[in-house]
Amino acid sequence: MHVYVRYNKKHALLSSMIVVGGSSSRDLAKELAGILGCKYIQAATTRFPDGECYTRIDSDNLDDDVVIVQNTYPDGNLVEMFLLQDAVNRMGAKTITLVIPYFGYARQDRVFRPGEPESAKVMSKRLAMLADRVITVDIHKEDVLRFFDCETKDVKASSAIADYFKERDVDIVLSPDLGAKDRAKDVGTRMGKPYDHLEKTRISGTEVSIKPSNSNCRGKNVLIVDDIIATGGTIIAAAAQLKKEGVKNVYVACTHGVFVDGAVQKLTGSSLDGVLCCNTLENELSHISVAPIIAEALRPKR
Repeated sequence: MHVYVRYNKKHALLSSMIVVGGSSSRDLAKELAGILGCKYIQAATTRFPDGECYTRIDSDNLDDDVVIVQNTYPDGNLVEMFLLQDAVNRMGAKTITLVIPYFGYARQDRVFRPGEPESAKVMSKRLAMLADRVITVDIHKEDVLRFFDCETKDVKASSAIADYFKERDVDIVLSPDLGAKDRAKDVGTRMGKPYDHLEKTRISGTEVSIKPSNSNCRGKNVLIVDDIIATGGTIIAAAAQLKKEGVKNVYVACTHGVFVDGAVQKLTGSSLDGVLCCNTLENELSHISVAPIIAEALRPKR
């Protein structure tokens, strides 16, 4: 794991703290404060009729180390984060730590064609203007962290997923492709289970075979792990193919359940035997909590 670290003149270790929850991460922020045993404040965020964001922190002052827990996806949540940063800074926060469970704009980390913005850099630089530290969870491209002019750390959800499934009936952990094999390896190793990746082979112009690269999974219970599920199409196709190959049960777990275009209904109505995600994005399937691993990253090192 790579950790990019930069310090500004305000940097200090968090000896005590206040957790401020944004509207995108209410439950996660509250759970995090409970684990840390520190004060929790829920920001009062509303929208004007035209969609403009209004937020307020109901406290006299914040003369302490402050942790803001808020996603930067979709765009409205990013604007709310900027406003929360300004509010806690004006209220006297000693240091400001941003916990961004799901970091939006991590895909465009370079200019691919003339006329494009360097979106990841733009957002990182602006978020860092009022931040002493930034903590992300399974950021899409970890190299993006180099754009922040403050201390950064990306924590991995593999341990949370492994802990959730450790006592469940899983025989092997798979990644949906070769590029994500390290995630399957991490989860599988933590669970004490074998791991592999799925391999897609085109048989004809209309037929594709999807099967484990090196493992025979017939009659076994399989867990597919990924970082992001958006439409769910790839996972649904993989599950259907594995069932045809004789796999007993197929479960899927991801860090970020983005779930667009009716993905939840499609996934739950498919041949999958279980779909779960972490609570980086709070929804009806986010039953795996990353609060403990974030809390560990926030605790001062002795």
